[in-house]
Amino acid sequence: MSEPHVTLDPRGLDPVQQKLRGPLEEQLTSALQAATDRVRTGYAGEPVEQVCQRLLEETRSGLHPDIAAGFNPDMDEFCRVAVAIVRGEVS
Repeated sequence: MSEPHVTLDPRGLDPVQQKLRGPLEEQLTSALQAATDRVRTGYAGEPVEQVCQRLLEETRSGLHPDIAAGFNPDMDEFCRVAVAIVRGEVS
């Protein structure tokens, strides 16, 4: 599996939000990658659902509280990363 990456849906963004999209994607991606590393390192046989929830919590903890509060990722995508962690496909 390649490094996880966050891509924001540009539909419905106003011009200011559109300008901030790139830096915000970078910040979210960085937080997700750091969370993936922490969860992978601490993985001890938990079920995918628990790994997925921990991945979300760890990602949010790496963000500014205002950004974390508004971060509602596609949980199917987060669970794909969790499955990769469980299968040992993330290094």
